[in-house]
Amino acid sequence: PEQGRYQAEMRYDMNKQKKITIDGFILRGSVIYSETPEKLVTFEDAYLVCENSLSRGVFPEVPEEYKALPLYDTGGKLIIPGFTDLHLHAPQYRFRGNGYDLELLEWLQTYTFPEESKYRDMEYAEESYALFTDDLRSGFTTRACIFASAYPESTLLLMEMLENSGLKTFVGKVNMDRNVPDYYVESTEESIARTLRLLEEIKQKGFNNTKPIITPRFTPSCTMTLMKELGKIAEEYDIPVQSHLSESLAEQKWVNELEPDCSGYGDTYKKAGLMGKDRPCIMAHCVWSDEKEQELLKNNRVFIAHCPESNMNISSGTAPVKKYLRDDQLVGLATDIAGGSSASMLNSMKNAIQASKLRFRLFDEKLPPLTFSEVFFLATRGSGAFFKRACENENVGSFENGFSFDALVLDDRSIPGLRPGLTVTERAERFMYLGNESYIRGKYVSGKKLF
Repeated sequence: PEQGRYQAEMRYDMNKQKKITIDGFILRGSVIYSETPEKLVTFEDAYLVCENSLSRGVFPEVPEEYKALPLYDTGGKLIIPGFTDLHLHAPQYRFRGNGYDLELLEWLQTYTFPEESKYRDMEYAEESYALFTDDLRSGFTTRACIFASAYPESTLLLMEMLENSGLKTFVGKVNMDRNVPDYYVESTEESIARTLRLLEEIKQKGFNNTKPIITPRFTPSCTMTLMKELGKIAEEYDIPVQSHLSESLAEQKWVNELEPDCSGYGDTYKKAGLMGKDRPCIMAHCVWSDEKEQELLKNNRVFIAHCPESNMNISSGTAPVKKYLRDDQLVGLATDIAGGSSASMLNSMKNAIQASKLRFRLFDEKLPPLTFSEVFFLATRGSGAFFKRACENENVGSFENGFSFDALVLDDRSIPGLRPGLTVTERAERFMYLGNESYIRGKYVSGKKLF
């Protein structure tokens, strides 16, 4: 069937004396998923069961209660959880690959603001967002948290496209009322009004796959008045928050000048009511977060979105992600288009390892480089944990019983030069370095087959 959903009458409810219909299927192949950052669980030849959009686990043989489900043998291909991208900018998609000789603040003025301002033009927005959505749908990403532009009309258009793509996403209209060029800046009142209007329109649409997220761009472009109002909206509508934090040293210095009454960059969000234990929140980068700010993030259960390629491309630095993992921070992985040049989470995994090696050798030899096991965790279970907080305890990023069935089937054996005798872990690591989207043979989100 086209959507990859199957039904089988399997069980008998002795109390109700009627058959129960189960919607599901089974994939056979080489399975790998994370249990912890240090531990990968692998199966050379096993059966992965999907029941009513959830994984029911991986088994060496098909359990009796699932034998009536359709079985699809992948021929030994790799089956991995889908990747969750915690941070990227949809209206920056068309200028990725440009401006990497600049640092953050100059890069925003030269490339970002001029490009994002084009999204007031709905024809341009439709063309551009179609390219972005097609790329995301055809790649390794099954879930994502996305920044749109400041314009509610084109933001709603993006959400409609993503809703129809089958991906699970959060999308936020960017809010800005200072230090942005006149052709793009909003007034405080306009930014608030646009946000409220968009939320009402989203509610009327009744989206299932795409949800709103409050999105102050960052403290330099948002007055404390605006951020406090956004905090109130997040509370009233029960919506998560995403923004940027401590990406570059120049940005940090600027925040201290703009908000001298706050104890640091992170404190600006805390005082605005945008950061709290009960408010799902993502802060991208955290390259230069000191011990005090790290403690603030941990105490308020804030997710750190690690964006390794972006941090290198625009000379922001290399975040101490290994330390974040050791300290039990909530941390995941992101592509950060267009600071990152690609929407591929495979690239982010590679870049995370390479950036950590540079940090280890050049900056802090007490902090070893990231391992394959750790970046695999960051891309799947680490990033996916945000959806558990933000989506009523929806487990994401693993094949353990009860997790959402988000899966990728990868034909690693078609990559030239495969050596015999590799373990499943070695095959998956090799795929990270040598694979690309052309080797994807199946993609599932919440049990629905996209292709």
